[in-house]
Amino acid sequence: MLPAYRASLTREPFLFREMRVTAREVLAGADDAAVAERIVSQNLYQYPTERSLRGMARACLRRLHLLGDADAVRSIAEAPAALSRQLCLYALMKDSRLVAECLVQVVGEKYRQHDPSLSRADVHAFFLRLQEQSDQVAAWSESTIQKLTSVLMNVLVQNGYLATPRSHDLQPVTAAPAVRDLIKKNGDGALLAAFL
Repeated sequence: MLPAYRASLTREPFLFREMRVTAREVLAGADDAAVAERIVSQNLYQYPTERSLRGMARACLRRLHLLGDADAVRSIAEAPAALSRQLCLYALMKDSRLVAECLVQVVGEKYRQHDPSLSRADVHAFFLRLQEQSDQVAAWSESTIQKLTSVLMNVLVQNGYLATPRSHDLQPVTAAPAVRDLIKKNGDGALLAAFL
């Protein structure tokens, strides 16, 4: 059975910087509770308030565990940003059915059809289709859909699919060999459609 759609993406977006910090803490050998406590007590994410630190730490730890691979965690912490960013994107796709389906059904379909354009309207159309298929998504308010569309557009920009939030030119994004291998190893081959 597929996981439920969650709107938590609005409060737990891509989190690239936080994922790198969390991966470094995990590599230091502490358990999840100790990692979360250290992130909160030392404000390792450098947030202005402490309120959301614990929730973000839990989200990052959950995503790191979903990768199921110690080498991937090490790469997130230590590899050049391009590889680390792709691994974080894969972790987000595993954590969020919404992100995975958007990347496969919108971006992947654009790649498959050799369609070089991608816009906010494409992401909004994705939500309209989802609302027809899922009572859960149909119950979300228009403002929630707008926020989620903005977050997804930001994810696309942060991962090089779009040059800027206003750009409509879909960029070619090829999965790094380590990312491609991990996706296959984890039995998530369908997610490779999100890459060239």
